[in-house]
Amino acid sequence: MSDQADNRAPYAQIAAHYAGLITSGELRPGSLLPSIKSLSQEWKVSTATAEKALRKLRNDGLVRGIHGIGTEVLDLPAPMSSGSQRQDRGRHTGSSWGTGERSDSHQASVVSTPADVAQALDIRPGSDVIRRRRVYRDRHGIVAHSTSWIPAQYGKLVPQLAKSERLSGGTSLQLIAEATGRPITHRIDTASARLLTPEDAELLELDPAKPPAEPVVLMTAKFVDSEGSVVEYGVDLGSPGRTWRTESEVTQ
Repeated sequence: MSDQADNRAPYAQIAAHYAGLITSGELRPGSLLPSIKSLSQEWKVSTATAEKALRKLRNDGLVRGIHGIGTEVLDLPAPMSSGSQRQDRGRHTGSSWGTGERSDSHQASVVSTPADVAQALDIRPGSDVIRRRRVYRDRHGIVAHSTSWIPAQYGKLVPQLAKSERLSGGTSLQLIAEATGRPITHRIDTASARLLTPEDAELLELDPAKPPAEPVVLMTAKFVDSEGSVVEYGVDLGSPGRTWRTESEVTQ
């Protein structure tokens, strides 16, 4: 049981705790979660709260209930996240990783701006832009290949943006906001499906000569500061079999 301070409802805290154990692989597929009675005693909550936590895990597709046996952990790949979801995680936790994720293959360089990126960033095609790339993985393999496009001017304020290493001291958006004094005020997200090109397949560590025939999720996120300047354009290419999932509260 986690001792970390958490403002979420007790059932959500319990569900998040076990979701973390499941997606990290600590709780293996086929494992059984504690019973409702055991959860209520361990977390000092009512049986109704414990039952609600297990229901959330079932709704999230992480477990299933087996009559007469208990609640079993399923073996399903975690969904991919949008750029805005990663930003939210970075703001709240200091890391853009999802539960059970890690990132590697961090690469950064200053390149000539492609036309579509120039349009998104509202800069001239062919001008310098920082391209940051990394791969997000979980225990099933690649979740997504992620690219952040950042106008080169911000590299002068935050030199580490152009270095091929994981950022320290915050996310790229946090570092830029601190350097400019202009907070990120809104973002624009898109989600679409497309067939993999050979170049896409190579980014996802697949055979470029035989890319999978199934479409994958392509997500973009454009981040705008308080003066209306686009400071970053993110592109996340999902691995085959990955889906995008989001959750929000519904008020009556």
